[in-house]
Amino acid sequence: RILNSSSQLSSLPLQILFYVNGIYYIFYFLATLAMIVYKSQVFSYPDEFLAPDLAVLFLMAMLEVPRLYLGCKGNLREEEAALGLSLGLTVGSVVLSVYLLAWQTYVLWADVVLTAVLLCAYGLESGLKVTAIAAFVS
Repeated sequence: RILNSSSQLSSLPLQILFYVNGIYYIFYFLATLAMIVYKSQVFSYPDEFLAPDLAVLFLMAMLEVPRLYLGCKGNLREEEAALGLSLGLTVGSVVLSVYLLAWQTYVLWADVVLTAVLLCAYGLESGLKVTAIAAFVS
């Protein structure tokens, strides 16, 4: 009997982080949406600024699904291309997060806390993606 001595290169910490980030993003989306609704009711939120803030949040949600899917798929199948695409989508998500953190019409302290946690998770995830891609390529 011949034993298969192939090594597994996919990253367990990265896979766990994809799962945790997926759950956290659902919470982030719902909390941010609730805060935008709250701000539109309590503050004088100009209509011309409400639509872009909501559009950024929904665009971010649309990026999150393929970002996590490609990341999970790329990590489990050890495909650097899918993981690289996920990394590119992460850059887009970071830009949109910074918009919600810095350029949103009204920024509450809860916005700052939620987005800071999200950006830290994106940073950690990106570092693990780069490490996994390097392992797959070598």
